[in-house]
Amino acid sequence: MPYFSDQTFQNLTADDIQIAEFESCTFIGCNFTNLNLQGSSFENCTFKNCDLSNAKVSGVSFQMVRFDSCKILGVHFNAANPFLLEFNFHACQLDYCNFYNLKLKKSNFQKSRLFETDFSQAELNGAIFAGSDLSGAVFDQCNLEKADFREAFNYRIDPERNKIKGASFDLEGLPGLLTNYAIKIG
Repeated sequence: MPYFSDQTFQNLTADDIQIAEFESCTFIGCNFTNLNLQGSSFENCTFKNCDLSNAKVSGVSFQMVRFDSCKILGVHFNAANPFLLEFNFHACQLDYCNFYNLKLKKSNFQKSRLFETDFSQAELNGAIFAGSDLSGAVFDQCNLEKADFREAFNYRIDPERNKIKGASFDLEGLPGLLTNYAIKIG
């Protein structure tokens, strides 16, 4: 399998991308839409302004990977290799993605849009969702202890179905914690 280290790839399309091991690489403006990345590994890599919508990531290794301003629709990250899995998302569009049952302690989902994203049964201790739109995102039986939801909005989290001890919320987010109680606020 090809190995690439400390390289920058720009404006690649699906025809240009090969299954490989990438270490400390940067991808800028690349289009991974609908691409099957099975067998690839990304360690300490950065994706900037890339489109990974509907990419197939079964068994793909993501270790210390950062996504900046990327479009990532419908990706089933729950199928990725869970070993040392670590993500950081900043200003990304992550609609309809699946993080079911993943261990994502201290992962960042900052200033991102996560419409209908599934976090069911995920370990999100210390995760940061600051400034993110969580419309329709599913948090069910999650560990959200010490997670940061300040400046996040449109979330619905049932405190009885999730562990939220030590998590941070803004007062404006209070309705998202009380939805199941049919309490009117304001």
